[in-house]
Amino acid sequence: MPTSPLVPRTTTPTDPFQEPRREDCPWCGSRRLRTRLRAPDPLRHRPGAFALDGCRDCGHAFQNPRLSAEGLAFFHRDFYERQLERLTERVVPAHVARRRHRATAWRLSALREPESWLDVGTGHARFPEAAKEFFPYTSFDGLDPTVRVEQALLEGRVEEAHRGYLTTPGTAARLRARYDVVSMFHHLAHTPDPRAELRAALTVLRPGGHLVVELPDPRCLFATLLGRWWLPHGQPRHLHLLPLANLRTELRAQGCTVLVTDRTTPHQPYDLSAAVVLALAHVNPLLRGMAEPVPALAGAVDRTLAPLLRRTPFANAYRIVARKDTR
Repeated sequence: MPTSPLVPRTTTPTDPFQEPRREDCPWCGSRRLRTRLRAPDPLRHRPGAFALDGCRDCGHAFQNPRLSAEGLAFFHRDFYERQLERLTERVVPAHVARRRHRATAWRLSALREPESWLDVGTGHARFPEAAKEFFPYTSFDGLDPTVRVEQALLEGRVEEAHRGYLTTPGTAARLRARYDVVSMFHHLAHTPDPRAELRAALTVLRPGGHLVVELPDPRCLFATLLGRWWLPHGQPRHLHLLPLANLRTELRAQGCTVLVTDRTTPHQPYDLSAAVVLALAHVNPLLRGMAEPVPALAGAVDRTLAPLLRRTPFANAYRIVARKDTR
């Protein structure tokens, strides 16, 4: 059966969905690279695999070869987003996600009441919806590369919707120094150039404003143990995974004071259950049905172990709160 021309293929020098493979680290420039894993697209079941390389010097992990602009557009198509959301819902049910957003907003309520807040990579804007309970006088806007942010605007979860990335031409200039807080929850992993996206975030932030960044931790022990089945490896949509030390150093270099480094509360108890769901997505449908109770059991183990694991190298995420200093 012929495949659609929009389906990514195994990498070739002329593959329109992937850029040429690079021989150096996009973060520090080191040529000491190793292949961290190769993984197929978990949702489309098409031939070919995506590679995630790691830098032996700075620890930065990145997709190599990287998706091209055409490839990124394909994987942000609405039908693919719906498939991804169904997979995510099996791992993190909606009520669990709401509880998590509320807990995050409560922890950030120590920030001085901001006038304006931009949530970058907002999706359906569930975080701004939860945060309004703790910041009732704050105006929340959302930015996302998908149509979901426009739907969030229609449903009243944000006051303004911006489509794209902060590095989309004209976006940062249009929003320059407009916000007191910019939040980026698991957004930088999806951006073609995370360093440029950080610079753009600081451009739209007012002096003295706060930047909140949360990311998967590529040095999490689950990443090593589970490999291609570790959900935050997220091929083909995750382009970069930044170690905490790299991000902290970069923020200081860009004129910020790091106020909070949290490796405990951002941990999400889904590592085992997500690995089971991803693995079952690749088995025979009959076997998949027979093994359906297994994700629930793995989820129970995740939740039981979470209070312990979040205080160990098994913690799977981190959060940084930084202040843009005045100069």
